[in-house]
This record gives sequence, structure tokens and C-alpha cells, in this order.
Amino acid sequence: MTSSASSSVSDTAADALSLETRGIEPVPDNERNGNPLQLFWVWFAANISILGLPLGATLVVFTGLNIWQSLIVALIGAAGSFAIVGIVSIAGKRGGAPSLTLSRATFGVRGNIGPTLVSLMSRLGWETVNTTTAAFVLLSIFTLIFGGSGAAKDHPVVTIVSIVVFIVLTLVVSGLGHSAILVIQRWSTWIFGALNIFVAVFLIATVDWTAVTSTPAGSISAMVIGVGTIAAGTGIGWANAGADMSRYQRKSVGAGSLVLSSAAGAGIPLVLLIGLGALLSAGDNSLASASDPVAAIREILPAWMAVPYLITAFGGLLLSNHLSVYSASLTTLTLGFRIKRVYAVGVDVFVTFVGAIYFMLISDGFYGPFITFISVLAVPLTAWLGVFMSDMIKRTTYDAASIMNIGNTSRYWYSGGVNWYAFVSWAAGIVVGFLFTAIAVDGDVIYTGPLSGSWIGDNGLGWVASFVVAAGLYLATGGARRTETVAR
Repeated sequence: MTSSASSSVSDTAADALSLETRGIEPVPDNERNGNPLQLFWVWFAANISILGLPLGATLVVFTGLNIWQSLIVALIGAAGSFAIVGIVSIAGKRGGAPSLTLSRATFGVRGNIGPTLVSLMSRLGWETVNTTTAAFVLLSIFTLIFGGSGAAKDHPVVTIVSIVVFIVLTLVVSGLGHSAILVIQRWSTWIFGALNIFVAVFLIATVDWTAVTSTPAGSISAMVIGVGTIAAGTGIGWANAGADMSRYQRKSVGAGSLVLSSAAGAGIPLVLLIGLGALLSAGDNSLASASDPVAAIREILPAWMAVPYLITAFGGLLLSNHLSVYSASLTTLTLGFRIKRVYAVGVDVFVTFVGAIYFMLISDGFYGPFITFISVLAVPLTAWLGVFMSDMIKRTTYDAASIMNIGNTSRYWYSGGVNWYAFVSWAAGIVVGFLFTAIAVDGDVIYTGPLSGSWIGDNGLGWVASFVVAAGLYLATGGARRTETVAR
């Protein structure tokens, strides 16, 4: 290795171990040296999680699709929704700040509180999902070593320790910040990607190919529902974090490169994992209905394969959680809390610690509420996307001083701190979205929108209606043009 190469590696290692002291303030141009390939690795690593397997299982068992339809749905739903993440990343390149911080320019410094709270709920929800599933992984290792049922409620102390271990490992990387995430996500992609392939080979060997080939095709309507489920469970849930990582991208980076790096980076692992989940579920619904999918898959494998499988599952969840916690800390700061980013990380993981304990030791179920959770939050998240992305059409620059100024002297104060064109459009999108939405937990209906029986409602497109109405109303009222005029 040459001296210059050695120096480069040393600098990279040093950057990864340095604490990021920047909060939500825009990154200066001279510190923005990122490139789209970095985002590719970030999104690839964040999506080599075991959670893709139960998503694929639901397509076959609950939606009624065959393997080919499942792969098409996975491609459209996962890669397509992460293309939206890439579009939001363009705003990060333009303004050098996190997504919800830039959203102040769209909604006003006070009007942005609503979308920010929804975004924080989404991030905390995903972190709880990751933490709970990772704790199940560690419980499985405990079962392999010591025997027993492996049920969380039978081992409360071990369960809590498992949660703490995962959280501490998350804190190490998320607390350090952006540089650490870039390095860890890149190298871990190769390590855990290889392990995923190794385990997948053995899982494919257990597939009932007769059941796979004989599974009848589902309806077009079922495919539409499947696309919505996958999109809500993948890219839509990450869209509000699009600019959080791209804020370090060079301003010269092309917009198309950001979209492609996001769509391909996340789409490749998700399509493969969702497809594998669909294969495993053909003729066997145990994975889709399992309260602990980690244990369900472990039981399929020979005993000697269990350890590499569990390491793979744990590593994938950790890579996803690093990014989620980092994004959540930035969202917390956007609410106006005057604390350092590293302390915001601590606040966020405490909330997920409590949530994980509830779902593992108190609640009777987990993945049913999880699917409901992502479906419900998809409505306000896509309404925000509709307004924010429409605003991006006219707004190509952001005033760095004003997005950090939450007082009435900010150019983004508008009327009483609220851009009513944006806020009303967002609220209207939410209302319309829920008109077409029915909410159920494990089959028990808890809310039925008056239009949920319509074609849009039956096909699970309430979130699409939310996006269309929010974007359409904002554009129809000239919101983007008016806000730029007022801001000047």
C-alpha cells in the first residue's frame, strides 16, 4: 500500500471515530464533499434487514400473490418508494440541512411542528421495530446455548439485557454521527451482504417448489395493495430522512444520481429479501403469522446454520437502526429542543427502550400492530411529501439563517409562524387519506373511513389519495410561488 493510500485509510478511520458536533444547522459548502456512491452504501446497508422477509411473506399469505407478482410488487414498491427518498435528498443537497429542518421553509417555523412530530413518531416506531426484533435474535442465541422456550416473557431479565445490548451498539455509531455511519454502512454491506447470501442459499433449499409453481396468480387489485404495503413499509417510512444524509453531498452532484443511488441502493437488497420471504411462504404461512419471525426462520435451518443466520439478522437490524436513530435525533432537534445532537440520540433510544419492553414483555402481539402502524403513518407522511416535493419545484435554494431562526424575524415566519397554504394542504391530504382508509389490528377493525369501501379504499390507496390531494391543493393555490414571494 502506498503512503498516500495509507494516509487515505487513516483519515477515513479517524473521521469515523470523530464525534459529529453539528446539529441541524446547514453544512458549509467547504465541508460538503459527499458523493452519490456513499448514499448507495448507506441505503443498501440500511435495508439488508430480516424485516424484508415477513414483508414478502405477507404478499403471498395475506395478499394472495404468486412469486412472480411478488417480485414485481417488490420492485415497484421498494425501488419506486426509495426513488422518492432520492427526490427528497435533492433538497438536502440544495440546502445542506436535514429534511424536517428544510421543511420549515415550506410550512413556516411553527407550522412545521406538526409534520416534524409525525416524522419523529415514524422514526421512533421503526427503531422500536428494529430493537424488538434484534432482542428476539439475541433471545434465539440464548435458546440455542441454554435451551428452553426462548419466549421473551419466560426470560424477562435476559430480554431486558438483550434490548440494552442492541441499544448500546446503536448508540456507539449513531452518537458519533455522519462520518461513522458512512464508514460502518459501507464495510458492513459487504460483510452482512455476504452472510445474507450464505444463509439465503440454505433457505432456498428448503423451499417447497411444487407449492411455488402451483400458487395461482392474484388479482391486479391484490398487486396494487401489495405495492402500497411494500412502499409504506420501506421507502415511504424513510422519505422524511432523505435529506438527513444528503446534506453533506457536493452541490455539483446531479439530481438524477441521488435518485438512482437511493432507489438502487435500497431496491437491490429489498427485492431479494422480499422475494425470499415470498418463496419461503409458498405453501407455508408460518412466517407471515409468526409473532417471532426470527425463531420461525431459525427453525427452518439446520442447527449448524443458526449462528451465522442470527449474526446476519442482528447485523442487518443494527445497520438499519444506526441510520434511523441518527435521523430521529435531528428531527428531535428540529422541534426546538436546545440540546446537543448526541443527547438527542439518548432521548430517542430511551423511548424505543420502553417501547421494546412493552411489546416483548407486556403486549400479546407485535407484528400485527407493526403493519397497522406503518399503514396509518403512511397517510400523514405522504401528505407531507406531497406538499414538500411540490414546494421543491419552485424553491431551489434555502436561506440558511432563516431556517435556523425560529423567531418572528425569520423570512419563514409567514403569518404567525405558519405558511397556511402548506399547512392546510397537508391537513386536507390527511383528512382525505383517512376517508379511504380502514385500520385494523390483527383482524380487529378499529376505524373504518366512510370511503374505505370504494375502489381506492379497497386497493389500499388512501396514502396515494393523501399525496395527490396535498400536492394538488398546494399547487392549485400557488403555494410555492406565494411562499417564495412572501419570504423575499
